[in-house]
Amino acid sequence: MKKNIHVVGAVILDDNKILCAQRGPSKSLPYKWEFPGGKIEQGETPENALKREIEEEMHCYINVGAQVDHTVYEYDFGTVHLTTYFCHLLEGTPIRTEHHKLAWVSPEDLQILDWAPADIPAIEKLLNTSLFS
Repeated sequence: MKKNIHVVGAVILDDNKILCAQRGPSKSLPYKWEFPGGKIEQGETPENALKREIEEEMHCYINVGAQVDHTVYEYDFGTVHLTTYFCHLLEGTPIRTEHHKLAWVSPEDLQILDWAPADIPAIEKLLNTSLFS
């Protein structure tokens, strides 16, 4: 039986662009793009997990807003339950510590990136939202 992995992702918006993070070569899903975030720890709310992960991995602070999407995707290493949220930077500039690359991407260019499969439904929702019209 595959293990369930509950994770959160931040759709960080700034100047009509979205922060995207590319996984490193030694990680599962190497070089795939994703929304930054991470695993929800025992007893943590998804929102608190997202704030903690962004603070730990990118040394900045965010405000967590509305949920974008919730996706369940079966990988060979387990079943990922990914919940993404709209976020805004409160303080600091994201610093790359865990990822291979970070990029601020305009909504119309999101589909150019090679995304991790669990993130793709959120991309599709973002492209269909009036937020960027």
